Amino acid sequence: MGAVVVLVAAVLAWALPEPDGAPRGERPGLARAHGIALGTAVAVDPLGGDTAYRELVSGHYTSVTAENTMKWQYVQPERGTFDWSGPDAVVGFAEERGLSVRGHTLLWHNQLPDWLAEGSLDAGELRAVTREHVDALVGRYAGRVTSWDVVNEPFEDDSPRLRDNLWYRALGEDYVAEALWMAHEADPEAKLYVNEYGVEGGGAKADALYELAADLLDRGVPLHGIGFQGHFVHGNVPEDLAENMRRFVELGLDVEVSELDVRIPEPVEEEDLAAQAEEYRYVLESCLAVSRCVGVTVWGVTDAHSWIPEWFPGYTAALPFDGDYTPKPALAGMVEALRRDRRPRGARGRGVR
Repeated sequence: MGAVVVLVAAVLAWALPEPDGAPRGERPGLARAHGIALGTAVAVDPLGGDTAYRELVSGHYTSVTAENTMKWQYVQPERGTFDWSGPDAVVGFAEERGLSVRGHTLLWHNQLPDWLAEGSLDAGELRAVTREHVDALVGRYAGRVTSWDVVNEPFEDDSPRLRDNLWYRALGEDYVAEALWMAHEADPEAKLYVNEYGVEGGGAKADALYELAADLLDRGVPLHGIGFQGHFVHGNVPEDLAENMRRFVELGLDVEVSELDVRIPEPVEEEDLAAQAEEYRYVLESCLAVSRCVGVTVWGVTDAHSWIPEWFPGYTAALPFDGDYTPKPALAGMVEALRRDRRPRGARGRGVR
């Protein structure tokens, strides 16, 4: 199995710098050759003290997203008091290893500090506090974080209605545009995203997101991309993923699969893992089939640190590395997708199967 690890690392990694600054190889890895980022969400604790975890990240991926530590609860636990230890650790690690960074997330209805979640601020105060937060967080990493999930999950679960979160209640539906402008002013060079789940395969919620994006662009709001989260159940990965992403590209937006995992109901059999590998391959191929799909990020490094068992009891094995940090067939599925078609992306056909 060690040979598999070495092989996969070689084909997925960028030409990362050695300690002396020399490139590890003259040619970039397959992900960079395709013009996409291959990312993973990282947790601060293992990133800080687990050498094997760190090496998996830098040996197999080209970008990182902070899984939790950039969320409001951790960055500003008390009003006006910021804790930069976690975000600094993620960004510092990425810069040390030559990885890009996605910022996650600025406005979300979950993982808020108590002082904000209670919703006692009026519209003026909430707008001011939000601007202070965005200015501090985005401004601190300006030029170092390449893109931000500015508004995360703005729609209700399984519904085309905008979510009744504290910003919607205080500021109205235009809070999305306000947040995007705030982030743009804090770092005019960063790519700004709306990130959502349950929209990967079309439907009413995806249509509502499309309409929101089109309206924002028509008004000149600085929206640059859509993140399709991709928290899939094994056997239910949508077959129209590329087609659905492509219509957002036609608006002039970048797209990416921002939080990919494929959870399997227990008990997990070998045939489940083999089929999961095909699902991971298919998601990568879908991205490669869309001209402005800029990346795929796996939501977690190993099953040992996955959010799935806690949030979805009875499901497990959602990631390309198992709890012992051993690569699973899913990793080979991603490599296969990256190897299959080396032609320029504009020369490819529209199909992915």
